[in-house]
Amino acid sequence: METPNTLASVVPLRPVAKAYSYAVAPGQTVVPGQVVRIPFGKKKGADAEPTLGVVWGLGGDETLASDKLKTLTPLSDWPPLSEKLRQFLEWSAQYTLAPIGSFVRMALPIADVTRPTPKQTKYSLNSEWIGLDKKLTAARQKVIDLLQTGGALTRQEIIAATKVSDSVIKSLADDGVLDTAIVSQEQEMPVLADPNAVILPTYNDAQQIAADELAGYVSAESFSVSLLDGVTGSGKTEVYFAAIKQALLQKKQALILVPEIALTTQFLQRFTLRFGIAPVAWHSHLTPAQRRRNLKAIVNGTAQVILGARSALFLPYTDLGLIVIDEEHDSSYKQEEGVFYNARDLAIKRAHIENFPVILVSATPSLETYHNAETGRYKWLKLPVRYAAAQMPDVTVIDMRKEKMRATQFLSPQLVADVKQTLEKSEQVMLYLNRRGYAPLTLCRTCGHRIECPRCSAWMVQHRLNAALMCHHCGWNMAAPKKCPHCSAEDSLVPCGPGVERIEDEIKAAFPDKRIAVLSSDTHKTMSALSDVLDKVQNKEIDIVIGTQIIAKGHHFPMLTLVGIIDADLGLGGGDLRAGERTFQVLHQVSGRAGRGERPGHVLLQSFMPEHRVIQTLAAGDRDAFLNIEAQERIQAGMPPAGRLAGIIISSKRQQDAQRFAEDLVKSAPTVKDIRILGPAQAPIFKLRLQYRYRLLVKTGKELNIQKYITDWLASVRAPGGVRVQVDIDPYSFM
Repeated sequence: METPNTLASVVPLRPVAKAYSYAVAPGQTVVPGQVVRIPFGKKKGADAEPTLGVVWGLGGDETLASDKLKTLTPLSDWPPLSEKLRQFLEWSAQYTLAPIGSFVRMALPIADVTRPTPKQTKYSLNSEWIGLDKKLTAARQKVIDLLQTGGALTRQEIIAATKVSDSVIKSLADDGVLDTAIVSQEQEMPVLADPNAVILPTYNDAQQIAADELAGYVSAESFSVSLLDGVTGSGKTEVYFAAIKQALLQKKQALILVPEIALTTQFLQRFTLRFGIAPVAWHSHLTPAQRRRNLKAIVNGTAQVILGARSALFLPYTDLGLIVIDEEHDSSYKQEEGVFYNARDLAIKRAHIENFPVILVSATPSLETYHNAETGRYKWLKLPVRYAAAQMPDVTVIDMRKEKMRATQFLSPQLVADVKQTLEKSEQVMLYLNRRGYAPLTLCRTCGHRIECPRCSAWMVQHRLNAALMCHHCGWNMAAPKKCPHCSAEDSLVPCGPGVERIEDEIKAAFPDKRIAVLSSDTHKTMSALSDVLDKVQNKEIDIVIGTQIIAKGHHFPMLTLVGIIDADLGLGGGDLRAGERTFQVLHQVSGRAGRGERPGHVLLQSFMPEHRVIQTLAAGDRDAFLNIEAQERIQAGMPPAGRLAGIIISSKRQQDAQRFAEDLVKSAPTVKDIRILGPAQAPIFKLRLQYRYRLLVKTGKELNIQKYITDWLASVRAPGGVRVQVDIDPYSFM
């Protein structure tokens, strides 16, 4: 019989659903949570594929023969994952019905854990060197003079300062004039020495009450969930800074989750102004060296405040004491590829397990959060007015059914007239349309053919900037054809509908002498490029900014007084459960960019459905009326927040295989009271990346364990080869 010390159960950093038994070599010890290197797969010995894993427990399957066991190798560079973090990762896997290994991998990004610390060579003057027998050249003398005053420098730093060649430095080192030392390239992480030095702004009465409440929840060091609910421009960010300061005073780490890391330029400026240092970033735009440096700071506790995208939730913090979820309603917190999860909901569970507060921040709370605040489950802190003298903008709806416009015209005469008046007052304009590119559809006037993506059941979007057609679902792109691919008619392909590039053409024709910028993920693909344009808008070097959802939230431009929403109806169709809610949220947010300074703001909504309640409640400025009506309809239908949903997506490269298994799956569903199976139905985007997709929807009451039902159901069937089954607990999108 093996003793417990010679076996360990390990979860590999792979999409696996369980821990595996490994042998611990004689003389070595491991502890739960320890990072280890393991051979994984069917191959043995030197051929076994190495990977990382985490010890989930001591002991293992003692029935395994010794020749079946592989041996783990402990890694000493990374501290063990804490028991509470492992508990959170395990709960997340059970809740989402995703493999535990996938969550462990998010807690330990493989490349960043295993990549060696980058090194560099520094040169310094040899203290024992007296002089050279031969005469010094001017170039050599420059290097010696620099190092006598500058200390140890890299080759690049020496060349930049002296303009000498690389051979001069090499020859000085070869002659013993210079000493070399290999040191780490990683820079020291700046640390806020005294949190008491953080000077918060002067708050109005509502802000002060909210700031004191939030700081008190952090000071209590216990679990709570608060909704910081404030109108756009009410200073929500400055208020939750009080909670972050309190966390730092208690020597706790604070995590701020944001939906779009590209939208944080002004936030970083404001944070640095208050705290004297920038938060440590965690997102996909970091270089490998930055990711390793930042991860190391997070793990050893040097990183005090972390600003991250949803994946930052799973990292192994030293002593996390607060999570702030900015724009908590944003659908970007829901990951819908690979592992399906909602970072907002999982953040609340992590805080509950580790016993610290969570702050949800929004001007347009999600219906679930609003319901929890109304019923007293969450603490509700309200900021009902804008900061200082700023007022909420007035909203006008333009009924596009009554406008006399050409088919190629998308800006109504009233909107153009208001833009003209705004510019004459030296104020700025924002035009919003959540469509990238030039036109969402390319149509043949001869045969009516619409150019579709060969990999997806979606139209190709025309982009004039790079003269290409692009699929916004899979990224497939192609040169715009000169003749119709169906009927071969030449010069018959025409763009239909507007994207932001087409709006730019129209506004340039109307205002040729004005400075115009287009902001979308196509036009500004890096954070620095986006930041440069946002700075120009801030400094009033741009008159008119046109953009997609990237401009809808988080920006403060005091001289921007007019917002024009080109297609307010976009997103209301399709029968999606949350279509109205999402549309209201984004239109409310983009409307909130107007009039945030001393000058009053105005919003124009162009709509073909002005009677729709989303448009009506926006025009009336009555957010709560919209949410209350939406909540009542959901409750009557047994939909969230009153009920539970889970999506099951069946996909295959062969349509008949996906359809057949989806139908068989429904037939095998256990009959349980208060559980309904809807479908199967073709997904709205039926073909995606060459995969044909069918969807089922499982609908239950809140009291039922939907995860257990689905687990037992799927365990009773086996998908044929080539058919993939994915489960989406609490789905946000039904595409």
